[in-house]
Amino acid sequence: MASRRHLLLTALGLSAAYALDRMSGHFPDYFLKLALFTSINILMAASLNLINGIAGQFSLGHAGFMAVGGYTAGAVTVYALPWLTARLGLPDGAVFFAATLAGGLAAALVGLIVGLPTLRLKGDYLAIATLGFGEIVGVIIVNLDSVGGARGFLVPMLTTPFWVWAWMVAGLAVIWAVMRSAHGRALLAIREDETAAAGIGIPVVRYKVYAFMLGGFFAGISGSLLGHRMALLNPSSFGFLRSVDYVIMVVLGGMGHLPGVCLGAVVITLLPEALRLMGLGEWRMILYALLLLLLMLLRPQGLFGKRLTSL
Repeated sequence: MASRRHLLLTALGLSAAYALDRMSGHFPDYFLKLALFTSINILMAASLNLINGIAGQFSLGHAGFMAVGGYTAGAVTVYALPWLTARLGLPDGAVFFAATLAGGLAAALVGLIVGLPTLRLKGDYLAIATLGFGEIVGVIIVNLDSVGGARGFLVPMLTTPFWVWAWMVAGLAVIWAVMRSAHGRALLAIREDETAAAGIGIPVVRYKVYAFMLGGFFAGISGSLLGHRMALLNPSSFGFLRSVDYVIMVVLGGMGHLPGVCLGAVVITLLPEALRLMGLGEWRMILYALLLLLLMLLRPQGLFGKRLTSL
């Protein structure tokens, strides 16, 4: 019954994404752009929540997965799109879907490669390792002339509202299903006590890598959507501060609490824009710091989260 309800809600969400896409031409450009960036951030925050909130790891390089996915998808659309459309007659939408999948799979593969040697670390050591991963990705991109290097990489604007909202719905549905499954319970056990989880037979490192791969996959999807909406991929857009923004979204919403994390992403995305309209945009980072300080003192489980919960 629960699985049928889950599938029904997912189908309704995809239908809503299609309907909103058909009506998006009547939305003001400013609000449509803000809604799309908010939706991408929701998917990113949900994917990081799987790693930080459910598996109990501390990743500071999640924007690196986003960069890998975005640049991989960009390379596909820039170098393969003209040939595929001219020779095979494939529509742009089909090529973009394949490119987005390629970006997600590339990010998941990088999650596997990075995860195997680093996920035996814990706490601060893991945070430093993931931070180093994010910086390494940025350095590699800057030195790759085939994807624009430090100048940035111009890609076609192929992201439509439907793709953003459909991927957001699909990503949230998959992450929710994982959280409610036996795999999700194993990740929760690892979060609460790795030693006890290993003692009852849970392969701790394997599940950590699994969480990094799935989280990296949807981060790569998000990077593909963002790059092809802005029509430009720039290494500076995927730096350390971008990763910190997503950590803030997860902590603010409540680590491990998926609806709360989504609301946290909405708040953190819209807050800088509200401050800019009020003429206080330069205070953004200071307000972030004060917000987190007050949050840790007054409500350490997050604004929308509950203590010791995964839902």
